[in-house]
Amino acid sequence: MVQVILKPGREKPVCQHHPWIFSGAVARVKGNVTDGEVVDVVASDGTWLARGTLNRKSQIVVRLLTWKEEEAIGETFWRSRLERALAGREMLTSNGETTAYRLVNAESDGVPGLIVDRYGDWLVTQFLTLGVERWKSEIVGQVWHSTLQANLPCKGVYERSDVDVRAKEGLPQTTGVLAGDEPPDLVEIRENGLRFLVDVKRGHKTGFYLDQRDNRRKVAVYLHGRDVLNGFAYTGAFAVYAMSAGAKSVTNVDTSADALELARRNAELNPKGLTAPSGLEYVVGDVFAELRRFRAEGRLFDAIILDPPKFAQSDQQLKRAARGYQDINRVAMNILRPGGVLATFSCSGLVSPDLFQKIIFSASLEAERDVQIVEKLGQSSDHPILATSPESEYLKGFICRVW
Repeated sequence: MVQVILKPGREKPVCQHHPWIFSGAVARVKGNVTDGEVVDVVASDGTWLARGTLNRKSQIVVRLLTWKEEEAIGETFWRSRLERALAGREMLTSNGETTAYRLVNAESDGVPGLIVDRYGDWLVTQFLTLGVERWKSEIVGQVWHSTLQANLPCKGVYERSDVDVRAKEGLPQTTGVLAGDEPPDLVEIRENGLRFLVDVKRGHKTGFYLDQRDNRRKVAVYLHGRDVLNGFAYTGAFAVYAMSAGAKSVTNVDTSADALELARRNAELNPKGLTAPSGLEYVVGDVFAELRRFRAEGRLFDAIILDPPKFAQSDQQLKRAARGYQDINRVAMNILRPGGVLATFSCSGLVSPDLFQKIIFSASLEAERDVQIVEKLGQSSDHPILATSPESEYLKGFICRVW
């Protein structure tokens, strides 16, 4: 086995089971190897530490798979990891009220770079690293086998590896059928008993923000009888929950007219429950600009939901991202009625929960509003956080009461 030899004193994160080894920790690679293949990682004194896949094109040179020297990486390994991941979702798989969730969550499930999401009878995958790309055919076969063993319907496996992160791995973007049949343009799913149409071929991520499932249910509790602004609405999932909770009205704002059209269709799929007969509004526009327009018009809301896309892609963008989060939350506070609810989120992994809370604190001072944090929120249970990898906790949010 080819060996990746670490520099002296750089073995601690590996011993603590962090799944990444950065280029700065590597002294040299001993032996001939092609990027994407399996390598052993050893300390500077030759002590065996772990095993993973190599990619010298990436800043993360090795993505670790096992800390057991006797555990080989092959079909048996992939099968065991996938079956373990499915077992962790057993409560969801047996619940007919929810037919869409994450089955495999990359590093958190011991398979760095691999995402597998279920949408009804279809599985949608992302192969984000060279290591899993090299094992794609074996992994797809094991995914198919494991889902059938778990008595999950599976008509086909579709790939959505059309993400920018693949460029950092030296990989092109790619999409298409990997096994079985091609999914339709729109797949209907259920989430907590509500119905949604999902564009698994062209939608954001793999088509739907599955990581917000638990938060949508929690936020809905606060929306009965309220005028709700759903910022960054996408395909209207939070709006459907607000409707089902008996909101007075819901205003959806998003830059994409196509996404809002699907939001309209999702609203039509579900019983309205609104207390106003014409309580749904769809606004195509930039959320930052629209919030300011509402403020200039003197328009107020009882509840505002802010679920923006990732603002920080790198450390260099962190300060700008923090200013963006602070700005949008400050203006939202300006247009909330006293006692109103602000459900605000950040999916930027570089923005820690502590930093995000400080951003809300600063926004409240600038808005001159008293803000209480009622609930702290995170990613849904099918997106587990690996205890040895703080980076796997990327989604954080607060339900706030604003006075």
